[in-house]
Amino acid sequence: MIVYLSALAGGALIGTSAALLLVLNGRIAGISGIAAGAMPPLSRDTPWRWAFLAGLLLGPVLYRLAFGAWPVVQLDAPWSLIVLGGLLVGYGTRLGGGCTSGHGVCGLARLSPRSIAAVATFMAAAAATVFLVRHGGW
Repeated sequence: MIVYLSALAGGALIGTSAALLLVLNGRIAGISGIAAGAMPPLSRDTPWRWAFLAGLLLGPVLYRLAFGAWPVVQLDAPWSLIVLGGLLVGYGTRLGGGCTSGHGVCGLARLSPRSIAAVATFMAAAAATVFLVRHGGW
């Protein structure tokens, strides 16, 4: 039951932060766009971007302070596959004009047709990948 409560709390915090950023700044909480805007050439609104990214990095630190241990993360794949996956995700976010947080959290909430298409595409690709890895002998 505790696992579900932490997932519920995490989802509520993500939704709240995305809603606050949209209402207070008029900006979409898409991590790829926020990170891209924080890199050179810098935009005029760089400070809030760095603050947002710092908040993402401080999450595990706050978890450790609150619970006395680091969050448990288990990766059952070799580093080479993790790096390749990260590069493919990075390429996909540029190709798709946004990432899962921008399209999945913010775009779907706004009923954006582009985001609905993007989420359907990356969910189908994820399901196909899991199927192939688990049942395709990869």
